Amino acid sequence: MNWSDIGDAMFGGLPDYAEILALVSNSVWAGAVLGLVGGLIGVFVMQRDMAFAVHGISELSFAGAAAALLVGVDVVTGSIVGSLIAAALIGVLGAKARDRNSIIGVLMPFGLGLGILFLSLYNGRSANRFSLLTGQVVSVQNVQLGWLIVICAFVLVALLLIWRPLAFDSLDPQSAAARGVPTVAVSLGFMLLLGLVVAVAVHIIGALLVMSLVVTTAAAAARITSGTIALPLLSAAFGLVSAVGGILLAVMGTLPVSPYITTLSFLVYLVCRIAGSRRGRVSRA
Repeated sequence: MNWSDIGDAMFGGLPDYAEILALVSNSVWAGAVLGLVGGLIGVFVMQRDMAFAVHGISELSFAGAAAALLVGVDVVTGSIVGSLIAAALIGVLGAKARDRNSIIGVLMPFGLGLGILFLSLYNGRSANRFSLLTGQVVSVQNVQLGWLIVICAFVLVALLLIWRPLAFDSLDPQSAAARGVPTVAVSLGFMLLLGLVVAVAVHIIGALLVMSLVVTTAAAAARITSGTIALPLLSAAFGLVSAVGGILLAVMGTLPVSPYITTLSFLVYLVCRIAGSRRGRVSRA
């Protein structure tokens, strides 16, 4: 499925929105699943001050996907391998907060450089190269959707299993370590889960725009609530609205999906920031 198929449905006769939606139903489901899980894990990304890490992981995920494209194997597999390598390196070498940014800063240009090298050696369709940077949500096939659901379900279950120690370690790592929480294992486990989410997000929304679903939605939710239940639920809801809303808007136009998703998530953040600022002024009055 690609934009030409959607264009035929729109301009081959009178536009039939229901028919267009049927063509991109896999994309809608993929966006919904990714938005929910990305928004949920994004809460811990913000609490652990690791927004920069998402971009670092996405660069090596991009390199893995580009390498897979070059050698002719599944792009998602290459993306996952690259993400997990980056997540493990950041989790182990950047266990201390003061070392994390330098590790990420080293990995980002290295991953981007490798990705550009692999794409320059690739002689296939130029659209395939571009999709690694900006995503290809309109071409989600049944097999890809199945793997995305399986991976996101695994991340969700694993996240729920480590939720309490992860939340404790995210908010007060010193106290968590003193209470016997295996902070190194928890941190590494979280990084690997984040790597999986980033890997599938890169395939859908692209390496350059992945932060809009993993970071922006959680940052928006944090502007208006700090509740232990309300915050993750609201962040997941914002991720769902941004991803699915972006897709539904995109099928009515001729632009790629990614700008709609990123713009919608930014507007959600902007509204939440304004609402949070007003509420703060009222509470101080």
